[in-house]
Amino acid sequence: MLSLDRLRRGYDLVADALLDEATSEGPWTGELSSSPLSTATAIATLQLVLRQQPERASELEPLVRGGLHWLVEHQNPDGGWGDTVLSHSNISTSMLAYASFQLAECVERHDEAAGKAKQYVDQHGGFEAIRRRYGKDRTFSVPILTQCALAGLIPWQELTPLPFELGCLPHWFYRWIHLPVVSYALPALIAIGQVRHHHAPSRNPLMRFIRWLSVKPTLRKLESIQPESGGFLEATPLTSFVTMSLASMGRSDHPVARRGVEFLKDSVRPDGSWPIDTNLATWVTTLSVNALLPESLPTAQSRAITDWLLKQQHLVVHRYTNAAPGGWAWTNLSGGVPDADDTPGAILALIKLDLQNPVVASAAEAAIEWLLNLQNNDGGWPTFCRGWGALPFDRSTPDLTAHALRAFRNWLTANSANKEPRLVRRVERAVTTGFAFLARTQRPDGAWLPLWFGNQFANDDENPVYGVSRALSAYRDWNRLDEPVARRAISWLAAVQNSDGGWGGAAGTPSSTEETALAVEALLPVVDCAETCQRGLEWLLTRVESGKFREPAPIGLYFAKLWYFERLYPIIFAASALARCIEQNDHRTREPRTATDPDFLPTTANDIQ
Repeated sequence: MLSLDRLRRGYDLVADALLDEATSEGPWTGELSSSPLSTATAIATLQLVLRQQPERASELEPLVRGGLHWLVEHQNPDGGWGDTVLSHSNISTSMLAYASFQLAECVERHDEAAGKAKQYVDQHGGFEAIRRRYGKDRTFSVPILTQCALAGLIPWQELTPLPFELGCLPHWFYRWIHLPVVSYALPALIAIGQVRHHHAPSRNPLMRFIRWLSVKPTLRKLESIQPESGGFLEATPLTSFVTMSLASMGRSDHPVARRGVEFLKDSVRPDGSWPIDTNLATWVTTLSVNALLPESLPTAQSRAITDWLLKQQHLVVHRYTNAAPGGWAWTNLSGGVPDADDTPGAILALIKLDLQNPVVASAAEAAIEWLLNLQNNDGGWPTFCRGWGALPFDRSTPDLTAHALRAFRNWLTANSANKEPRLVRRVERAVTTGFAFLARTQRPDGAWLPLWFGNQFANDDENPVYGVSRALSAYRDWNRLDEPVARRAISWLAAVQNSDGGWGGAAGTPSSTEETALAVEALLPVVDCAETCQRGLEWLLTRVESGKFREPAPIGLYFAKLWYFERLYPIIFAASALARCIEQNDHRTREPRTATDPDFLPTTANDIQ
């Protein structure tokens, strides 16, 4: 039997831990896992620049050595590397690491590590395994194979040419031509397409001539879309692939390459590694605000976060996704791109912080309109660009759709008297088609698959526990948990609880703080899941009381089977679950609830006292 005192003590422990992680300015920055893949691409890039600019040896060689040492120290026993230090080995990261050892052997040799890496790569299918892993999506397979070609591991003819000449066309044209890369990969399309053309031109003389004519204009395009930080998407791999391509064509002194190198220098960590991205500051800040009880956040910090979030809203058309003004990216840095996960998160946070403020209300309204304009014809929401849809990372996805639906619900019910009727009607229509999308995309077993989260222990690295938990949150907020779609999802989620009381990403996967917290929070309003929630809360509180709640799991999906963990995720998700449980049981500050109220905690008699 859980006591309310124990629940509050557990929440206080987690909330204090989360508040301690905030910056002195108020928001959170978080800390992404160091990445063997990012480190391998950065090493290769800096070494290729050194070949063109040997006078920079004293500046760049220490970074190359530091990265090599870090890779050696974090090589898995099977000879490969995973995407994080907690991840299983995979062919992509292992092949990139092996290529980096080959490229940098003139700086420092690591024959034993390189030999073990080669053995792993050979045993797991080499470059053909890369092609099989990504299928028709060339966004990541061609860059990986490009680094391998630059290291002399495969001939250039093995690389699929990318039509970089399409970079000369206006942005609106891309959605109609089914590019072999996703919407946010334009820098890679240009740079890697050019390097393939440079080293292995087309045999077709007309195509060769067209691409020759396209080199300079697409280089100008590449320069125009590079952010001030030098990091495309603030991502080490993407920036590295672009920069190494330019360097291998003798363009290491091109402005894009120079800024790319500066970005890599700025983002290296003291231990010699690189993260997958600089930070998820906006994302973890909005998650944190939305997780904590209102009274946990000091007034001064709330005001500081509100001001900070308002400054992060994108107010001009984005330089290369062409995203309209009004959205938020995952980061406060210049390489971020507005998206349909961070924008709902920011709306929810601002509503919680200070929607009575007219500046905040105006920003939230602009973001609501931004989301409405991003909705696809199928009723769902994509990540960055409406209407592309040729590849999975541009299609509508259940987790983002659910997040948008939650933002709409909270916006409609907050200060409802001041809403523009036209916008309210648009939201109501979008909600109808959004829930229809969720109904259509639910699996027969009741689950949904998310886009941006996965689990290395589950089949196909999927994380239906995350997908179902996020979708049920939308059904909860809209008081639709009694609908058949929601009931199927509830049954599925309850059925995949582990025997220890926790949840992993799917049935039979190890329990984690993140996934258990998500599942518990999703099931709290469901009366007939009382015992299930009790067992989940017991697992979670035991984790909190032992201090193990801080241990992250690599469930974050960056893109294309590239994983990460964020140090704050387990703290945030645990705080959110415990806070919602407290809110639903705090009879001292709330009126009595009925079993059909979405804020009612389903408990058997005296389960929480």
